[in-house]
Amino acid sequence: MTAITLYQLAAEHSAALEQLADMDLPPEVVADTLESLGGELETKAQNVVAFMRNLETTAAAIKEAEKSMADRRKAIENRVEGLKRYVLESMVNNNIQVIECPLFKISIAKNPPAVEIEDERLIPADYFTSPPPPPPQLDKTLIKKAIQDGFDVPGARLRQGVRLAIR
Repeated sequence: MTAITLYQLAAEHSAALEQLADMDLPPEVVADTLESLGGELETKAQNVVAFMRNLETTAAAIKEAEKSMADRRKAIENRVEGLKRYVLESMVNNNIQVIECPLFKISIAKNPPAVEIEDERLIPADYFTSPPPPPPQLDKTLIKKAIQDGFDVPGARLRQGVRLAIR
């Protein structure tokens, strides 16, 4: 036996409304039928929302675990960088260029040349670049105000949506 879904209950409720509207039934029968269907729908909706809250709690716990793991990863990466600096300084201070062992080879390697700016004010303008200006962005707040004030804004309209409120 499979559990009836909220969609199925809502469809049954709508179908019952249509059927009851076509029948010549006493108001008490119509009210009883709708009440029984509505009760099932309300119970199912309450159960779905309770399940949603459980999922939200699980998602929050996962998010916290992700943050904790990211912090731990960053600490480990920082430790690795510190150990690299330690080995490099030790080799440089002791004038050792290469250390070989069966598992790996450690050596001091030169980085590619990098530009070091000493005083930016002395550098000629030819060596500066200007980034392209950002493309214009729509201001939805401005569009909304214009439409509410009675102006026609081609390509835009106001739409009143709905959302589920759970308190």
